[in-house]
Amino acid sequence: MKQIQQRTLIAEEQIQNAFRRGRKFIEVKPGTIVTAQAQDTAARLKIKLLENPPERAAVVRTSGSTATRRVLYRNNPSWEPPSRPVARKRQTIEKLVLIGVGGVGANLAHLAANASIANEICLIDVLPGAAEAVALDLQHASGITRSGTMLSGSTSLKSIAQAQVVVVTAGRPRTPGMDRSDLSQINGRIIRTIGESIADLASDSVVITVTNPVEEMTKLMLQTTGFPRKRVIGMAGTLDSARFRQSIASAAEVAVTDVQAITLGSHGDEMVPLASRALIQERPILEFLSESAIESCRAETVQGGASVVNLRKTGSATLAPAHATLEILEYMTGARVGIVPVSVQLSGEYGLDSMVIGVPCRLSMSGVYEIVELKLEAEELAFLQKAARAVRTRMEANWHGFNERLERRKIREDRLLQQSETRGTFCLCGRYDSHRKKRETACTAWYLCPELVYFRENPRVSAPSRCGVASCR
Repeated sequence: MKQIQQRTLIAEEQIQNAFRRGRKFIEVKPGTIVTAQAQDTAARLKIKLLENPPERAAVVRTSGSTATRRVLYRNNPSWEPPSRPVARKRQTIEKLVLIGVGGVGANLAHLAANASIANEICLIDVLPGAAEAVALDLQHASGITRSGTMLSGSTSLKSIAQAQVVVVTAGRPRTPGMDRSDLSQINGRIIRTIGESIADLASDSVVITVTNPVEEMTKLMLQTTGFPRKRVIGMAGTLDSARFRQSIASAAEVAVTDVQAITLGSHGDEMVPLASRALIQERPILEFLSESAIESCRAETVQGGASVVNLRKTGSATLAPAHATLEILEYMTGARVGIVPVSVQLSGEYGLDSMVIGVPCRLSMSGVYEIVELKLEAEELAFLQKAARAVRTRMEANWHGFNERLERRKIREDRLLQQSETRGTFCLCGRYDSHRKKRETACTAWYLCPELVYFRENPRVSAPSRCGVASCR
């Protein structure tokens, strides 16, 4: 059966409608019927009837984003489109080791397990039973959270073996009236001990230092492990930036999700909140806040950690640092993309060399793969360089005395190890002998010993000695 082809009819009414719309011609396609009245009306109104018109080129359709970019460029030729973040497939850490299960370590373990950041999380703490208890508690919680992460706890640094990422939170927290730099001597001993174990047992791992003071401890960890700078980073900028965003949101009375802000520099009084790059609802912060209000936000950010310490009396912040560390892990695994501020050793970036300071970076599973140099205002760049110099000055002052005591400890260590061949195992402060003191009375906070206590395992005993001196407790 033949298909009946429909034909188009052009009457006088179509000609009059075209005239009212201002058209000068009408296309007459093959097979179209034009009435005699329509032809007379077209001649009278001077409208041409084009038979067999040529085919028109296809209309090039432009996406909305491209059209917007063209409009912005025409309005301002110096405008540049923002760089699009490179999408990465999310990866999973095979083994994540958390050293120190205090407030930050325990909360980070909880967050990391729920986020499925790693297939295995190993907790290590010097206090017997502490790491094991947290691991068991999180295993019980997995019955509710349905987390498939394997969890384990230990007191031995040997559990670092085969770690892909090591997060170090171990150390003494701040107390009211104490500055972060006051912890350099005490926490420096902990970082040296841990760094040596990481270098021996997990030589391919990435280390994230959370212990205060962050920049000094990151530099010390870098020196102790001998790792490339990209594999030793400090957690500071993520926490400071979060506090800066919250302070701005509170001052402007907007949701914190509407605020974009970043903080560079040192994790302390020398931090550099970048007000010039802060945005509220994609608009400059000066459209919402006055200069005095912005300065107040800066001051509140700098004193954010001290405010928590003054309220708690016996410790420092735990929840916000744990979330800030998790953010770094998410950027490493590809769960988030973009730049994130972390403390890393610079090599010419921002006019600084061989200094550890907080700067924006792009992260991957191998650590830092790009240090992003932002176009800072002259005043902000000067503050950043001043912060780096302040960190270096503190390190030189603190490590000079520390290295001298370290040399004396090595001499005392050699002497005591020679005596241990006949007398047993000793604490290196020289005041604990395993033959005269009961092992169960040993100090569980050996890393706080003011006498630079280090322990060695004697081949003749199965467990290392612990210091029984009251001053070490």
